[in-house]
Amino acid sequence: QKHHLTLWYSITLVARSVMASASCLGLVVLVAMASAASAQLSSTFYDTSCPNALATIKAGVTAALNTETRMGASLVRLHFHDCFVDGCDGSVLLADTGSFIGEQGAAPNNNSIRGMNVIDNIKTQVEAVCKQTVSCADILAVAARDSVVAVSSTITTVALMHVLMKHMPVVLVSELWFGTNSAHTKQLGGPTWTVLLGRRDSTTASKTNAENDLPPPTFDLQNLTTLFGNKQLSMTDMVALSGAHTIGQSQCRFFRDRIYNETNINTTFATSLRANCPQSGGDSSLAPLDTATPNAFDNSYYTNLMSQKGLLHSDQVLFNGGGADNTVMSFATSAATFNSAFTTAMINMGNIAPKTGTQGQIRLVCSKVNS
Repeated sequence: QKHHLTLWYSITLVARSVMASASCLGLVVLVAMASAASAQLSSTFYDTSCPNALATIKAGVTAALNTETRMGASLVRLHFHDCFVDGCDGSVLLADTGSFIGEQGAAPNNNSIRGMNVIDNIKTQVEAVCKQTVSCADILAVAARDSVVAVSSTITTVALMHVLMKHMPVVLVSELWFGTNSAHTKQLGGPTWTVLLGRRDSTTASKTNAENDLPPPTFDLQNLTTLFGNKQLSMTDMVALSGAHTIGQSQCRFFRDRIYNETNINTTFATSLRANCPQSGGDSSLAPLDTATPNAFDNSYYTNLMSQKGLLHSDQVLFNGGGADNTVMSFATSAATFNSAFTTAMINMGNIAPKTGTQGQIRLVCSKVNS
């Protein structure tokens, strides 16, 4: 009997070892596939095939932000919602039709995501200079970067012009502003980063995956950590990406429960929001995600969290006695630390399961697959 037990134990150990090896092999294969896809992306992908692509995208983003500054935050969010659902493949841009159900009607997106028309307009401009060369997924990735850089620049530019015109002759102001030293303009914006390019567009989209993979504003820290971890993003990446809430606005329906029912919220802050967000009605009323500097891309989002002034539940859980507290404090203390972590996180997010090579297609119109 003892011999039989020993034999059974040995067989069990061997079986467990085989299963563990298979599991590890599967993980290695998945990581290798993701790395291979990312390795095919390149910052110089369009240098020869469409050398004016980036300039064309930037001009389109600038025009959109000049019309509505909030659009900068919307484009960053659109890129996030694209990458988190089956990878950065432009699937979020596909509009529903009579025979096609995409991601735009999913609960996290419905009557919430914005900017698809801006990407459509930019795509039209890019198509005019390079026919069926630049993917919608890449346009969205570049537009998100350009939005971060431009949003602070646009606001600060206007403010600085007003100050200069009060104290200096118009001619001198003009020379300062439109002269050759463009470095001054660059230094006014948010952080920049090199966008890797070469993504291709999906031919499908999944409403179900959008509802499963996008974090709702009710998520706690554990839910958020797990969801981001599933996308190979660290807690630092998660906290840094959440810092995009330093710009943009949210609808009342997403923060109503927090301002009426939660206790880890600044009382004055909550009271100030209730006037525009009643307990019933006013679902689409807007409030800035960062009340301190709503139109500037900076690190004040994190100082807001430390004062219990996070607008969304999923914002405040980042600083609520949990494992993200130290990262929040680090970013609140140092804008440079936040900027570095944010740009790294955006690159990491942009590398989530891109379609490359012969996968997918280059759409002619971002809102529909090629016929």
